[in-house]
Amino acid sequence: MVSRRLSREAGHRRKFLAIVDDTPECERAIAYAARRAQTTGGALLLLFVIEPGEVQHWLGVEQIMREEAQATASSALDTQANKVRHELGLEPELVIREGKAADEIHALIEEDQDIAILVLAASNAKEGPGPLVASIAGKGAAFPIPVTVVPSSLSDEDIEAIA
Repeated sequence: MVSRRLSREAGHRRKFLAIVDDTPECERAIAYAARRAQTTGGALLLLFVIEPGEVQHWLGVEQIMREEAQATASSALDTQANKVRHELGLEPELVIREGKAADEIHALIEEDQDIAILVLAASNAKEGPGPLVASIAGKGAAFPIPVTVVPSSLSDEDIEAIA
């Protein structure tokens, strides 16, 4: 059970959560979430999750790899945030977490009661919609907030028309 959402109460804004990763479809989810935030007077939250396997190594090597992973995460978030600022004039909130993506998404939603919608994009690859969409969809009704899945084939014009 997720804590009660506060996004409709005074002093709060509904947040659209999009995940930044190295998949090509993540840009479609960010574009849709940013446009929805703009058209509804909401806010955009961009999350980058550093998977645990990326940083668990020996002694000093682990620290170097953790710093590199943090730098990669910051760079990816900055790149996407700059696009949103430039295209829509929207200032996104940026968050970096370390852990399993689905677990960290759940934890962030529980911590931030203004997050009302998770926006993901499905890959059109023959292997399936992508690991994040598959893991979230696998949780079924247990997922705590609505999830919008955007087809990766939507153009910016399509997104602008429907968001």
